[in-house]
Amino acid sequence: MKSTEKSAREPFFQIVKRDNLVWWKAWLIRAAAVISAFLVCGIVSVILTKRGFGSFYVSLFKGVFQTERRIWNLFQNISLLLCISLAVTPAFKMRFWNIGAEGQALVGALASAAIVVYFGGKVPEALLLVMMFGAAVAASVIWAVIPALFKAQWNTNETLFTLMMNYVAKSLVAYFINVWVTSGSGVLGVLKFGHFPAIGGYAYLLNIIIVAVLTVLVYMYLKKTKHGYEVSVVGESLNTARYVGINVKKVIIRTMVLTGVLCGIAGLLLVAGTSHTVATNTVGGRGFTAILVSWLAKFNPLYMILTSFMVVFLQQGAAQVATDYRLSNAFPDIIIGMFFFFIIACEFFANYSIKFRLAKKEKKA
Repeated sequence: MKSTEKSAREPFFQIVKRDNLVWWKAWLIRAAAVISAFLVCGIVSVILTKRGFGSFYVSLFKGVFQTERRIWNLFQNISLLLCISLAVTPAFKMRFWNIGAEGQALVGALASAAIVVYFGGKVPEALLLVMMFGAAVAASVIWAVIPALFKAQWNTNETLFTLMMNYVAKSLVAYFINVWVTSGSGVLGVLKFGHFPAIGGYAYLLNIIIVAVLTVLVYMYLKKTKHGYEVSVVGESLNTARYVGINVKKVIIRTMVLTGVLCGIAGLLLVAGTSHTVATNTVGGRGFTAILVSWLAKFNPLYMILTSFMVVFLQQGAAQVATDYRLSNAFPDIIIGMFFFFIIACEFFANYSIKFRLAKKEKKA
C-alpha cells in the first residue's frame, strides 16, 4: 500500500545567521561594498552626464582635494558630523531612539548666538566664549532631558517625541531671528563677536582638535567606565539591567544629559567656529545623517571617524560633479543614497549567509 503522505519540500534557499564571522572577512565584505558603490555611482554619472567613466572620479576627487581650502572644509565638516554622531551614540547603544539631535544641536546654536547678541562687545572675548559654551550646553541638555524624563516616568515613545522637538527648535530659531532682526529680512547675518581664535592661521583647526578629544573621551566612556557598561546592559535587556540592580531611569536620564552636552558643543562649534550665525538650517541635516554614521560604525566612536569621512567625502565630491556637469542639486543625495544602500546591504551579508538547497536524486525502491 502506497503512502498518501507527501514529504515536505525543502525551500530552494535559506537565510542563516552567522555565528562568528572572522573580522577580516567582515571587513572584506564591507570593502567590496564600498568598491561596488563607487562603481555603480560612476555608471550612474556616465548615464546622466554622457561623459567618460573616469571623469566622474576626477571631479569627485577634485571637489575634495583640489585646493587647501577644500581640504580644510573636508576636515571641518567631518568634525561637525562626527561630533553629532558621538552625541547620538550613547542613546542608540542604550536603545533610546533619539531622532532629535538636529533640534538639540540647533537649540545649542541658538543659545550661543543669543549670548553674542546680548553680550557681544560688552564683555571680554574669552569670557564671551565661556558664556556661549555654558548657554549652549545648558540649552541642549534641557532639550535632550525633556523626552528622557517622559520616557523614564511614563514610557512615552521617544522617537516621536524627539522628532517633534526638532520642529519646535526650528520655530524657536525663526521666532528669535524675527525679534533680533528688525528689518524683517529673516536673516541674522554674521555675528561680529564670539569667534574661535585661529590656530596657526587655520580657522577650523580648533574645531578639529575639540572633536578629536571628544572622540577619545566618548570611546573611553563607553568602553572603559561603569557608566558605559550600564548603557550596554540597558541596551541589551531592560529586565537584565533591573535584575543586576541598575537604575534604568537614572541611566536613561544620565545618558541623555551626555547627549545634550555633546549636541551643545556641536551647536557652539557651528556658531563660534564655522558659520558665525544661526538660522533654521544651521545644522544642515547632520542630526539625521549622524544616526547612519553611528549605526554603520557599530556605535564605535573610532570607527565613526571613517564613516564620517566617507559621507562628507561623497557630499563634497558629488556637489563638485553636479557643478561641473550642471546636474540637479539632488545629485549628491542620489550618490549618498546609493552608497548607503550598498553599505546597509553588506551588513546583511556580514551577519547572514544564504544556503541553497542541493538537488537530490530520488532513490528507486
